[in-house]
Amino acid sequence: MINQINVGIIGTGWCGGIRANACADNPLVDKLYIAESNKERLQELKKSLKLESSTDNWNELIDNKNIDTIIISATPETTHFPMALAALKAGKNVFLEKPIATTLKEAEELIDISIKNNVKFTIGYSQRFNSKYAYVKKSLNENLIGEPVTCLVSRHVTRELGEKISGRTALSPAAMESTHDLDFLLWCLQPRKPIKVYSQTSGKLFSKNSNTPDHQWILVTLDDGMTISVGGGWILPLGYPNYSHTWIEVIGTDGSLFIDDSHKDVQLNTVKDGIRYPMSSMPGEPVEHTHAGPMHEETNHFVNAVALNKQVLVKPEEAKTVMELYIAADLSAETGEPVILPRNN
Repeated sequence: MINQINVGIIGTGWCGGIRANACADNPLVDKLYIAESNKERLQELKKSLKLESSTDNWNELIDNKNIDTIIISATPETTHFPMALAALKAGKNVFLEKPIATTLKEAEELIDISIKNNVKFTIGYSQRFNSKYAYVKKSLNENLIGEPVTCLVSRHVTRELGEKISGRTALSPAAMESTHDLDFLLWCLQPRKPIKVYSQTSGKLFSKNSNTPDHQWILVTLDDGMTISVGGGWILPLGYPNYSHTWIEVIGTDGSLFIDDSHKDVQLNTVKDGIRYPMSSMPGEPVEHTHAGPMHEETNHFVNAVALNKQVLVKPEEAKTVMELYIAADLSAETGEPVILPRNN
């Protein structure tokens, strides 16, 4: 007999909508509930999904004894901590979009409560579920290129997406964009740990109207002497909505690995819109009866982990380590000096 679960989703915009559709199609989900403050979006999903109930008050999902699992995809990011805290205290399994919190103290509190209540708790680092990224980890695990010497990830997204992100939060490109790539590299390179961080930012576009930089570059030294470089920016020209262009280099003692994740393999060219790149956003997009991208797969993984009592891929302690790293990067960018890890303050 299948052990089904009941899922409540808080926030059903772009990412939350992907989560909701994945849960609706997953046979391990019995009843689906949503909380959405946008009334038009709420009505849209009530028509397209089979919902047990819906509300504009997220607290109703926390108080609902029938719901055992909560997915938090709400914005702005400052809402994550109180929502996750309430859900974990209520004894519910929690999937939380990154970042894990806005302070390390908050992150530690969430982790402690999840352990105390013996519930599943994970963070939305969806790029771990990108097959190209998984291949990097596989190659390193199998020693295909020898000992890794240096790794680089360069990611750029459109200014349209940059305006959305920077308009709702004061968090940096390191915390909101490059956090995925920092998590990815630390995951691939375990058990190595970061010991020194140097970062710089610059800006000629967003900085005209705010304190938000256009891009941020981060250089990290690991405890075995290798280095990783991660750069993220959000000022690509307007184009396909939420377009993301990424390049990965992994150089080892016995070989190298280059990953082109620029999403240019599918090109649509029309008289009206010119060249567009469908299926090019980081989370992915629905395509008829399928889904292109890692977020749908990530959601199914969490549902399976809860229903079948399996281990989650992204441990919250790992998300806390990533948070420590991008906080150090922001401090380095502010002071112009390298930051030594772990910090004692």
